[in-house]
Amino acid sequence: MRPANVWHLGLKELWSLAREPVLLALIVFAFTLAVVSASTSLPDTLHNTPIAIVDEDRSQLSSRLLDAFTPPQFLPPRRISAGEMDARMDAGLDTFALDIPPDFERDLLAGRSPTIQLNVDATRMSQAFSGSAYIQSILLQEVETFTAQRADRRPAEVRLVDRVRFNPALERSWFGSVVELINNVTMLSLVLTGAALIRERERGTIEHLLAMPVTPLEIMLSKVWSMGLVVLAATALSLLVVIRGLLAVPISGSLPLFFAGVMLNLFATSSLGIFLGTLARSMPQFGLLLMLVLLPLEMLSGGTTPRESMPPWVQIGMLAAPNTHFVLLSQGILFRGAGLGVVWPPFLALALIGLVFFAVALHRFRRAITAMGE
Repeated sequence: MRPANVWHLGLKELWSLAREPVLLALIVFAFTLAVVSASTSLPDTLHNTPIAIVDEDRSQLSSRLLDAFTPPQFLPPRRISAGEMDARMDAGLDTFALDIPPDFERDLLAGRSPTIQLNVDATRMSQAFSGSAYIQSILLQEVETFTAQRADRRPAEVRLVDRVRFNPALERSWFGSVVELINNVTMLSLVLTGAALIRERERGTIEHLLAMPVTPLEIMLSKVWSMGLVVLAATALSLLVVIRGLLAVPISGSLPLFFAGVMLNLFATSSLGIFLGTLARSMPQFGLLLMLVLLPLEMLSGGTTPRESMPPWVQIGMLAAPNTHFVLLSQGILFRGAGLGVVWPPFLALALIGLVFFAVALHRFRRAITAMGE
């Protein structure tokens, strides 16, 4: 293998990519707008949740309950009438609608058990699930404090103090933006390397390469380093400018250590992209293969859903996927500030998986270009 050939062939790949406006637009979108949109979409926690309250009691306690729902979990509660409640819920204006019945305070102080109705828009499933329990907790706490004051006795001194680590404000953007960046690193490395190989075949330039004094190993290494460099540069800009700058997401760990993990992941996924490129005969076929491979990789890697929640056979099978280990080291470094002493197992797994993928892809690539030469 001659390093000069790998260098010049890689430069050729970069020039070819520069003449592909669609791929360039995809790179820009994936590391900017896609990251920003993922940071605010599908919130798992309550944030600016619309809530309406029907206050039929008009008492001191009902006013206290109204004031208990505050930002940033809830928007300022909107007072509505009982007749407006269903119409607003049908129109999607409120996620929660609370109906405080008449004589609620009097019945409570009299020892009776009054009922408060909570209407929930279950189409907003993540907020509906967590919000119902949160609202119940607020109501119970306010009612207990109110009745304790009226009974002229102190509330119980035992209380629960939460210690939220790594994301004290429970901001969805801190999690969603980084996960989207991790997923896009895998996606773009697969797309760019596979498209580079298919582009050679469709344009007939692969035959020119076969006539040159270059080896399949040199051709494959040139595609890996050039496309990997593009994704690495886009990742660095997205992390520093979009995530840490625009979205103000704090980065806890070592950036050089994270970028070392990115390079290992790019080595493995770029090799996988070349392997898929040898299987496909055209860009549409490559797109279909990409859907079959990319969606399971992203959904089952543990980025959006904890691996412990998955069936055991899925957990074991996904250990062969590079982005499973990339998610582990990325979250450990960026969220928890972990050092190499903690994240070395994912690093080692990525290196081994990358070597296996590269060897398999090289074998398949040699067979593919030999068949073209014949």
